[in-house]
Amino acid sequence: MAQQNILPDPNHGRAADGEESSSSSDRGPGFAKVKLSSNQQIMSDRTNSGRLVQRSHAYHKWMLDISYNPMTQNDFQEVFAFLLERRTTLAPFYVQLPQYRSQSSNDLPTSASATAGATTLTMSGQDTSNIKVGDLFTITDSNHTNHEKAYMVTKINSTTDVMTFTPPLASEVSQGATVDFSNPKIKVIQVGDTQEYSLNANNLYSFSLKLEEVQ
Repeated sequence: MAQQNILPDPNHGRAADGEESSSSSDRGPGFAKVKLSSNQQIMSDRTNSGRLVQRSHAYHKWMLDISYNPMTQNDFQEVFAFLLERRTTLAPFYVQLPQYRSQSSNDLPTSASATAGATTLTMSGQDTSNIKVGDLFTITDSNHTNHEKAYMVTKINSTTDVMTFTPPLASEVSQGATVDFSNPKIKVIQVGDTQEYSLNANNLYSFSLKLEEVQ
């Protein structure tokens, strides 16, 4: 089996040897609180007449803050050991946020290609009416296998099967690429090089982590 590269949670288990596990005893704890932020730096300036001039001068990234309820030693060690193996900011991994798991739409193919920087995709006509504004998705494209950016739907036209999203495409998308709605995962690293926890008098562990999207 493959090595588990998704942060352990109630839907993703990790066996002692690091491989994916379907055993309930290997599942990680759920999140107590999740904060998702969209980070897009914009340069703003004004001309002598007062006209506002703006442009994006940096890439977009999602930021995640995850907090856990107080954990038993077994639950805590499942998460902490997984993160230690990534050596803080050195090795990326994936997070699946519970609010975007099993969304209303199935995974759908694109019916036309799109260039990097585009903010729309034309989808196959099947079940596009199930796509919802606010759905998170990633793209699986055999011609661009390193395209791992996460996007969010902002508009959907079920008549023309055109979906609008943000941020703009980080890479070209081929016709027939799969848009992953059902279980999108965000590729992340930890923010900062320190990893710490606290232990209370009841032997329960307190822990939280900050993550940022990478590609």
